Amino acid sequence: MERVILTKEGYEKLSQELNYLAGKKRREVADMLEKARAHGDLRENAEYDAAKMAKQQLETRIGMLQERLARAEIVEISDVPTDKALLGMTIEMRNEDSQEIIEYTLVSQDETDFAAGKISITSPIGKGILGKMVEEIAEITIPAGMIRLRILKIFRK
Repeated sequence: MERVILTKEGYEKLSQELNYLAGKKRREVADMLEKARAHGDLRENAEYDAAKMAKQQLETRIGMLQERLARAEIVEISDVPTDKALLGMTIEMRNEDSQEIIEYTLVSQDETDFAAGKISITSPIGKGILGKMVEEIAEITIPAGMIRLRILKIFRK
């Protein structure tokens, strides 16, 4: 089986989600199912069907989280060198065309949060800058075309 590489923060985030889903959310869905069942004929009960679907989706997500956490390998960010754009590092870059300065932290796919500036190492930009050093230019093909990003700084947040 393929290992799942996570930062400590990412592992904790997935663990918290699993605890919430397996605890409080599972009870809420079970209550929904019970209330829908109480409405009578289950063959024509849309509320019951929706509750069953919610239970199925919940159990699928719980199973996926359990499986990913079981295969998780935690990367200690303090051990990652800062001379290259690697998992856990924050990268300050300049778009060579627009001159815009952007900053992203490279994370695993499970930790991606674009609003917080965390991009996956499997995304086009993440793949393009992974392993680059300061002053290198990454030429990356994205859906909107080609962008050129110059690495300005690599650091731990």
